[in-house]
Amino acid sequence: MSEQRTPKLLVIDALNVVRRCHAANPAESAIVRAQDSVRSSIGSMRRALNEHAPTHAVAVFDQEGPTWRHALYPGYKASRKPMPPQLRAELPGLREQLESQLRLRSVSLPEVEADDVIASIVQRWCARDHGDVVVLSTDKDLCQLTTHGAVVRDHFKPEWRDAAWVQERYGVEPPQLGDLLALAGDGSDDIPGVPGVGETIAARLLGQFHTLDGVLEAASTLPGKLGERLREHAQSARLSRELVSFRIGPVGVCWSDLRCAATA
Repeated sequence: MSEQRTPKLLVIDALNVVRRCHAANPAESAIVRAQDSVRSSIGSMRRALNEHAPTHAVAVFDQEGPTWRHALYPGYKASRKPMPPQLRAELPGLREQLESQLRLRSVSLPEVEADDVIASIVQRWCARDHGDVVVLSTDKDLCQLTTHGAVVRDHFKPEWRDAAWVQERYGVEPPQLGDLLALAGDGSDDIPGVPGVGETIAARLLGQFHTLDGVLEAASTLPGKLGERLREHAQSARLSRELVSFRIGPVGVCWSDLRCAATA
């Protein structure tokens, strides 16, 4: 009889891995660079499976097309360069290879981002206290999931990002991270936040007033430019808070679908 392993879930932010591999590839030919990036991505995901030895694993992809965030705020990710068409063309083959070579299930859903799907899977797993969960990504938004007990792994540094890391890096508790991002904004996603309020000021405000709502309610008592900016851009802060939040919903898979081959 094989020894029963403690359940452990590995959730891979697949396009985060792909983009990092593509950015690091020096090939001049766009086609060669795309093909090499896919091979590197498969190698990275194989290495992650070996390193973390999960009982359950899934690679989550974004689908093409606008999402609910674009409908809410047309400027969302407006300045981000689109994925090169040569790389986009390789993605169906990549997903097939993940299934055939690594026995790694892949998931994507229309009108939501991979972040939403990842958060839905992680929260569902943690709510049932199934066991440890590792999220493979460099996306700081996903560090909000440390609130639920997940640990985020930057596969490339490498670096573990847990609740203590969030506290040290941002100066807030994990449940406050979304509020900090809403106040400070996020230039990489074109999330506006409050102009002139960076991460340091946002952390100080949250240390004093605890939540975004608390900060905005106290804005009328804050003197000078800071209070003025908070009052003037309160709507932007609330919009930003929604943009950095996750939409939780069904993802169309059950745990048996995600069981790794070694434990099937």
